[in-house]
Amino acid sequence: MARETSGSGSKPSAEATNGVRVKSEKDKGKRKAAAVEDEDENENVNANSDGQPDEEEDQDDEAEDDESAGSSRGIKRARVNDDGDSRPADIKKAERAKTLPRDTDGYIPGSIVRIRLENFVTYDSVEFSVGPYLNMILGPNGTGKSSIACAICIGLNFPPSVLGRATELNSFVKIGKDEGFIEIELKGKKGQGNLVIRRHLSATSKTTRFEINGTRVSGKEITAKMAELNVQVGNLCSFLPQDKVSEFAQMSPQELLRETQRAAGDERLTSWHDTLINAGKELRVLLQNIQDESNQVRQMQERNELLERDVQRYKDRKSIEETIALLQLLIPVERYRQLRRQFLEVKSRQRKLHEKVRKLKAKNEPAHALLKYRLPVFFFLSRPDLLSRKLETDHKEYEKTRDDFKKTAQAKFNKMKTKWVASEKLETEAEELTSKLDLLKAQEKERLRKIANAEAEIERTRDHLLKLNETKLENMDDVVADGRKVLAEREEVMIRKSEAEDKIKINIDEKTRSNVQLNHAQQELQRLDDINNIKMQNLQRWDKDCLAAVLWLRKNRNLFKMEVIEPAVLTLTVPNRPFANAVEANISGIQFRTFICQCKEDSDTFNKQINDDGVLGKDVRVAVWFRSPSRLQPPPMTREEMAQIGFDGYLLDYVDCPEGMRWWLQRELNFHRTAVSIRGVDVTQAMELVARPETGGGASFISRTTMNNVSRSAYGQRNVSNISREIKAARTLGNVTVDPEVKRRIEGQISSFKQELANHDIERQELEDRLKAVLDEDKVFGQRLEACRKRRDKIKEVTNNRVKVQSKLERNEADLKKLRDQPSAESKRASTKQRLYDITQKRIQIAKEYTALARSMIEEQTEATRMGIRFLQIGANKAALQDLCNRKDEKYNKALIEFNQVDEEFRDIKSRSKNALEESRVLMQNCEEEVRVTYNKIEAKRTEYDNALKAAEENGSTPPSAEDVDVRTVDELQEELEKQQAQLELNMNTNAGVVEQYEKRKRDIEVLEKTIEAKQRSAEKIERQIKSARDNWQPALEKLVASIGEKFSAAFDRIGCAGEVRISQHEDFEKWAIDILVKFRDTEKLQLLTGQRQSGGERSLTTILYLLSLTEEARAPFSLVDEINQGMDQRAERSVHNSMVQVTCKPDSAQYFLITPKLLPDLMYHERMKILCVNNGEWLPEEHHLGNMMNMINGYLDCKRNSKPSAAAI
Repeated sequence: MARETSGSGSKPSAEATNGVRVKSEKDKGKRKAAAVEDEDENENVNANSDGQPDEEEDQDDEAEDDESAGSSRGIKRARVNDDGDSRPADIKKAERAKTLPRDTDGYIPGSIVRIRLENFVTYDSVEFSVGPYLNMILGPNGTGKSSIACAICIGLNFPPSVLGRATELNSFVKIGKDEGFIEIELKGKKGQGNLVIRRHLSATSKTTRFEINGTRVSGKEITAKMAELNVQVGNLCSFLPQDKVSEFAQMSPQELLRETQRAAGDERLTSWHDTLINAGKELRVLLQNIQDESNQVRQMQERNELLERDVQRYKDRKSIEETIALLQLLIPVERYRQLRRQFLEVKSRQRKLHEKVRKLKAKNEPAHALLKYRLPVFFFLSRPDLLSRKLETDHKEYEKTRDDFKKTAQAKFNKMKTKWVASEKLETEAEELTSKLDLLKAQEKERLRKIANAEAEIERTRDHLLKLNETKLENMDDVVADGRKVLAEREEVMIRKSEAEDKIKINIDEKTRSNVQLNHAQQELQRLDDINNIKMQNLQRWDKDCLAAVLWLRKNRNLFKMEVIEPAVLTLTVPNRPFANAVEANISGIQFRTFICQCKEDSDTFNKQINDDGVLGKDVRVAVWFRSPSRLQPPPMTREEMAQIGFDGYLLDYVDCPEGMRWWLQRELNFHRTAVSIRGVDVTQAMELVARPETGGGASFISRTTMNNVSRSAYGQRNVSNISREIKAARTLGNVTVDPEVKRRIEGQISSFKQELANHDIERQELEDRLKAVLDEDKVFGQRLEACRKRRDKIKEVTNNRVKVQSKLERNEADLKKLRDQPSAESKRASTKQRLYDITQKRIQIAKEYTALARSMIEEQTEATRMGIRFLQIGANKAALQDLCNRKDEKYNKALIEFNQVDEEFRDIKSRSKNALEESRVLMQNCEEEVRVTYNKIEAKRTEYDNALKAAEENGSTPPSAEDVDVRTVDELQEELEKQQAQLELNMNTNAGVVEQYEKRKRDIEVLEKTIEAKQRSAEKIERQIKSARDNWQPALEKLVASIGEKFSAAFDRIGCAGEVRISQHEDFEKWAIDILVKFRDTEKLQLLTGQRQSGGERSLTTILYLLSLTEEARAPFSLVDEINQGMDQRAERSVHNSMVQVTCKPDSAQYFLITPKLLPDLMYHERMKILCVNNGEWLPEEHHLGNMMNMINGYLDCKRNSKPSAAAI
């Protein structure tokens, strides 16, 4: 059971209308706040909800000096020095952001009036009302204060993820109960009734149902009502649960601006901003498209410009080709026209000459008859036939006689030639025989010389053989026996030599095998190193800034005193793969990318270099962690207890990492306290063990795939609660895990193989030394064997020489015998001389016959000459007759030749004109239509001109004008054709596809230019929209941030620190941001608030002061913060409390919830605030509404007033 006690402060005294201080605070004045110590132990380092790094912007000294309060970049507090100290800013009264109209009872529509819970988390049943202004919910840890925040979130249909706790709705039903519900009464709009929203929960099902005023509705209707009433539970600026406090500082400046707009200021800020973002994106895309398309147009134009010359050349070529085609048609037509005129002229001449030849032929016919019969005139008159026959017969007879003499002379001449050839042949043979006689004489002389040389050589060989036979030689058997004896003595040495060589070979084989094994092990190690490269590649895709910091660290390790450990994503491995999911479930994304320092100096150096000075870039931010050594909480279970219920071990047992990282895993992530079981355990039994007070009262454990966070209440019945969630499959550790044991084993193998190689080298040297000694011994035996070999070789050499000399002697004697046995040269000379005599006799006989033929030939030649003279006489007579005929026919022949020439010319012109006509017809049929049309036009004009010219010549009138008429001759046309053909040859042939491509691209350019014009008009329209939205949004945003910044700066001034809120502008409206800069120490300058730089207390203080500064501008009907004062020192907590009371208890303030487990004494209170004390424990009565705690409080206050009349009401 649970009871709720609510109370409000007593009526305030007259001296304090807005608030009363029970005690004056000591040490007033403007003094600086003491440095906040280390963060709370349970705080996660740099944890972002999405696992991504915060986007921060360094503010260096120059930026701080240059930017004034009125700068365009944002709203800044005035500064008085370069160290970041500030002076209080003049706070101007800002116009209050409007919520829905407040009703007469003080509640704003959408604010909470009443809350009722049944079987919810720690509550059995509770119902309480809240005030319209500040509501402080107090109670010890574990009593259920934060459960109220959970109830508000879940009851109004906001996702459980907003709370940062369990994600399943059934986890919020009290343990041991089957179902429960949340009932929240919200103030309705003015003049309308309140909304009573009830949400039913089930412990056995994830389903849920809603009711509004008793009527069942859907979750969408609830969400629509919340939007209508502007309830913003999902906004950290309006609703900050306990588990989300650290995430406020981890919000990026862009997210902070978005959430601030949603929570405060003009209600149209978000819509204006969305318009600017969307329009900006659309404009950038549009401008990029315009630029891309403009570039495309420019490129296309440039490409067309490159083709223009080719296209023009193509067009010129086409024009030239058309002109050539036309000329090729005009030339044969004009040629035919000219040939036709020539044909008519030649035809007329031919007819005239034909008539002239005919008349001359008839006139000269008698002369032709005389020439035909070959008779003189006077014989022709008496007996022309006899004279003609005689002349012809004599002429033929003398000609035949002369020919016979010629043939006889030729035959005799051929016989003379044959005799001459035979004589020449015999002369050649005689010369050869004479040369042979000379050769036989020389050969005989050479044979005698060889015989003398052979006899001398035989004598020398016999002398050499005699000397060899006289040489004394050793016995070959004795020499061989001596050699065998040496070999027998050498055998033992050879055995030792063979053994040494075999051992060296074995050593080489073993060394080769070890070398192969070493290479294999090194390849395995390289493969593991490749896994590290994969990790680096994954980190590059995940967080390039973190990768850059890793590479920078590896190059600059000399800057650090101790080892700075690289992020866990690179250095932490899970050798046992089944535990990878459990390990990764306990490490957030930012923790995977956190650098771990082992001393404060290294942490400061790393932060200064990377996060402050920006050596890697102004926008680069990385997470850095350091904590001084301190006492850790002990594990919740012993090893024996874990083994009994089925736990495999703690997470720390299943990771391999650098030694310095183990402190981080224990101090920050509690790996030494998180038990894990792959097979699963009894959750109830495990909860009892880990929740024992003596071991810390709670811890986490993993059973199969479920994470269980167990805690025990510190009050009342000290109930145990468990929040569970499913763990996901490992992504970071799942695929790139390197087993360090395997790596160590491989490295050990490599070391072992290298040692083996060294041992093999030592052994090889020893074996080679031993072999050298054996070889030295063997060298003596080798020398003795060499001496035996030389003795044996000498015996063989002398024996072989004897055989060779004997063989040489025998060959020389055989050669001498052969020379002596050759026939004598005298007999050969006698026979040769006889043959020479015979040849001479034959040559004499041939000479006689040749002389007789020559004389006979002279006589016949004389007779042939006489016949020839007679033949010539008759020929001369015949020539005289021919001359007579020729003189008679000279005029006729001249006329005939002229006729034949003209006739030949006539026939040629006729043929040519016919061919030209046919050629013209063929060309006309095959030409292009355009050429035919052009030709017809030209020909029509020419025909008309020719007809007019002919008529003018016939009539003797003035000839017509040839203007616009093509009257060029064939030569002129041919000259023009050659000119055009020359131009065509100079004009390079261009592919028709280039022209088609040019024309297509030209059309595409026109289309693109129209598209660009349309897009430019759209871009101008969007720019006008952006200007209109920005003109509304930016002044309203600057006004809102200025108001918040003034209050924020003033609040920091009151606690002796410095703070500033300003707008960070960017050309991309989505990257506009709100920067919160704070300074807590005299030695510091203003620094950007991040989830890593400031301590937990400093972040909490900054968060609450920002939320308070935002409160007066808020539009939400209610806001909530849970345990924001954790980690603050007393002075800061007191100042924050007083500021909160002042801000949230004004007449126009919205409803506010502050949940806290503790309060300082003597704080400021206000009559509008309401205090709710959570009284939840095991000693509460089971009956509801039993007793009245307010009566008890009032009785206590009465007693206190009586004892201390000056005390103020609580």
